[in-house]
Amino acid sequence: LKIDEVSNLGAARIRIRSLMAALKDQEAERLAEAAAAGETYEQGDAAPVAPSTDAPAFASRKYTFEAQRESASTAWPKVPFTEQMREEGYTILCPQMAPIHFDLVKEVFRGAGYNLELLPSTDHDAVEAGLRYVNNDICYPSILVTGQIMEAIESGRYDLSKTAVVISQTGGGCRATNYIALIRKALRESGHPEIPVISLSAVALGEDNPGFKITPALLKQAVYAVLFGDVMMQMLYRCRPYEATPGAANALYEEYMARARKLAPKFNRHNYTKLCREAIRAFDTMPLVGEGTKPRVGVVGEILVKFHPTANNHVVDVIEREGCEAVVPGLLDFFLYSMSNAELQKDELGSSATTRAGMQALIKLVDWMRTPVEELLQKSRRFEAPERIGTMADKARTVLSVCNNMGEGWLLTAEMLDLIDHGAPNIICTQPFACLPNHVVGKAVIKELRRRHPESNIVAVDYDPGASEVNQLNRIKLMISVAKENMRAGKGFKLEKVAPLAMDEVTGQMRTHDGCVSCGSASEEVVASVAKRLGRGIKK
Repeated sequence: LKIDEVSNLGAARIRIRSLMAALKDQEAERLAEAAAAGETYEQGDAAPVAPSTDAPAFASRKYTFEAQRESASTAWPKVPFTEQMREEGYTILCPQMAPIHFDLVKEVFRGAGYNLELLPSTDHDAVEAGLRYVNNDICYPSILVTGQIMEAIESGRYDLSKTAVVISQTGGGCRATNYIALIRKALRESGHPEIPVISLSAVALGEDNPGFKITPALLKQAVYAVLFGDVMMQMLYRCRPYEATPGAANALYEEYMARARKLAPKFNRHNYTKLCREAIRAFDTMPLVGEGTKPRVGVVGEILVKFHPTANNHVVDVIEREGCEAVVPGLLDFFLYSMSNAELQKDELGSSATTRAGMQALIKLVDWMRTPVEELLQKSRRFEAPERIGTMADKARTVLSVCNNMGEGWLLTAEMLDLIDHGAPNIICTQPFACLPNHVVGKAVIKELRRRHPESNIVAVDYDPGASEVNQLNRIKLMISVAKENMRAGKGFKLEKVAPLAMDEVTGQMRTHDGCVSCGSASEEVVASVAKRLGRGIKK
C-alpha cells in the first residue's frame, strides 16, 4: 500500500478503505469457494491451498460468482430542485471561481428570485475538506470545488434542510464534467444525500431541476455581468501597478462594482453602456506614474486556476509585487469558445446544422451586446478592446487544429498568441497538476511559440494541494527576472496604446530603460531612444 508523504490523511484514508474493501471481497470469495466445496472454516482462517475438482461443486461455485457479479448502476440518486424549494427560499450554495465576475452574477440570480449564496474564496481548510472526500489523484479544481462546498455544509452556518448546491457542467471530456458526481458522493458520505445538486449547463446531461430555470432575461443579464467583470478586470490590472496614490485603483474599482451590483438584476444595453462609459472615463483619467514602464505578464491556463486567487496562490498579487503589470484574458471568451466549436469543427468532427445556427446566433447576439463598450475601449487612451472569437480561432489555427476542444482547448493557445501580439510576451501558463488538456494545448505548443516569437518568455506552473508554493514562486520570479532583463535590453519591447507622457514620466522611462541615474535632465539621445521604443513622437 503506497501512502504519499503529505500532511493530509484524506488520500491515505481512501487507499486504506480501498484495501479493506478488497480484503473483504477476497474473504467473501474464499467463503464461497469453501461452501461450494463442502468445506467449512472460520472467517479469517487461511484459504485451502488445493482447489476442489468436484464437478458439482465447480458448477455451484460458478453460479455463486455470477450471482455476486451482477451489474448494478453506480450513479448516486439524484434529488431534483423543485418549484416548491424555490418558493421556500432554499439557500443555493455556489462555489467561487472568478471573484470579480461572480460577484455580479450572484446579484443577477438573486434578482431573479434565487437565494444564491456565493461561497467565499477558499482557504487551506477548504483544500483539507476536499481531500477528505475526493481522491487526491483527481485534478486540483475538483478538490477545491468539492472542498468549498463541504466546508460550507459542515460549517453549521446553513439550515441543511433548506440548502441546495449549484455547479456548472461543461459536458466535455475534461474532468470538470465529473464535478457533480463527486459532490453527490461527498454529500452522501457526509450523511446529507437529501441535498439537491443543481447542474448549470447548456448541454442536455440528464439533469432535471424544475425549480431552476435559465430564462432569456436571466441569461442576458448574466452576460452583461460577465462583460462588465471583464472590463473592470482589465482596467484594474492596467492601472493599479502605476497608481500615483496607493489604493486609488482599488477604491475606484470598489466604487463602480458597488454601482454594478445594484444594476446587475436590471442590466440592459442602455444602463450597462452608461456605467461602462463612466468607469472607463474614470480609470482613463486617474493619475498614474511611469505608465508602461513595467513588463506585462499574461496569465492563461485552466479556467478555475486562472481566475481563482486561492487556486493560483494569488498569482496577480505576485506579479504586481515583483514590479510587473498583470494581463488576464477575459472570462467571456471561454463561453464564446465553447459556442464556436460547433461551426469550427463541422468538417472534421461533424455537427448538426441546427446546433451550428443556434450557436452562431448566440455569438452574434453577444458581439452585439458588447459592441458599444468595445468602441469606448478603442477610443480610450489606456485600454484595448478584446479580439472577436473568430479572430482568436484564426490565430490558434496557425499553430494547432481547432478540433482541440477538451478543457480550454485551442483558446488557450490563441490567448498566448494574442498576449504576445499585444505587448505581453511574458506568460504564466497555470495548470492543475496532470491536466491532460493543458499539456496538449499549453505545454506542448510553447516550443513552437518560442520558435515563432523569440521574444516570448513562457513558463508553465503546476498547481496541486501537495505542490510546493516556494517552487511555484521561484519559477515565476525567474521568468519575471528574464522579462525585466529583456525589457532593459529592448527585446520584445512592444506596448499598445501608451498614453502621452509628461516630461517627468519620460525621465522615469529613461531611468528604467537606459540606466540614466539622474532624473533632472537627460541627453537628446536618451529621449530619442525612449521615444523610439515607446513608438511615440516625444519631443524634447
